[in-house]
Amino acid sequence: MIGFLHGIMGFFSWNDGISSWNDGDHDFDVSGWICAALCRGVKEIDLKLNNLGDVSPVFFTCHSLVNLKLDGVGSLDELGSNIEVPSDVFLGNLKTFYIRNSKFVGDSINRLISNCHVLEDLAFIGCDVANASELNIQSPSLKKLALSNFYSLDHVMVINAPNLVYFQYSGEIVEVHPLSNMKSLEKAELRIWFQSSDDEIQDCDYETSVAHLIQGICNVRSLSFSLEVEISSQLPVFHNLIELEF
Repeated sequence: MIGFLHGIMGFFSWNDGISSWNDGDHDFDVSGWICAALCRGVKEIDLKLNNLGDVSPVFFTCHSLVNLKLDGVGSLDELGSNIEVPSDVFLGNLKTFYIRNSKFVGDSINRLISNCHVLEDLAFIGCDVANASELNIQSPSLKKLALSNFYSLDHVMVINAPNLVYFQYSGEIVEVHPLSNMKSLEKAELRIWFQSSDDEIQDCDYETSVAHLIQGICNVRSLSFSLEVEISSQLPVFHNLIELEF
């Protein structure tokens, strides 16, 4: 087991896949350590636990956090953690948020994003949205966004990030609303494929979603693009493109 707590205003890291353990003489609760770090004004947390849902609600109202990385320790077939974000969530100084192998329940994910007012770098990797119809990413401060390998396709993706500089989408396509005009976008990486059934593909209307996604990034200067599905619609003109990897 590996855990680190550096300084009163420093860095907390836990990488073990468990939230508590017993050494025969003492019981240890990792959530208590996390709360102690939060109360002491920690600025950066890197946390890897089997059940991130056990984390105290205080975790989502910490004003000192600047960088946050969470890993729910899932597998190829199963997500590791269910996360329900409390209604009073507010991470006022959070600039970087990476999360892996976790499922957000209900409106948790949208509530979290909308209450990170200075967020600049956001990544969801191997995550899922449960009991929610929409993944809504609206953030004027956001500069980098990575969305990779969502487990389900039964939600709509809405992105409004006018100051986005870097955008990555990797995985099966979900239903995408037309993206806002990303005039600041400099680099985009798209890797789109399908492994779902024909019924799921039809329900998703993947061609329209792919078109919306590509149209939204047409101002990009550097594009890495891989599309493992056929589309009949014409691609937009990329007037600013100077670098293409296909």
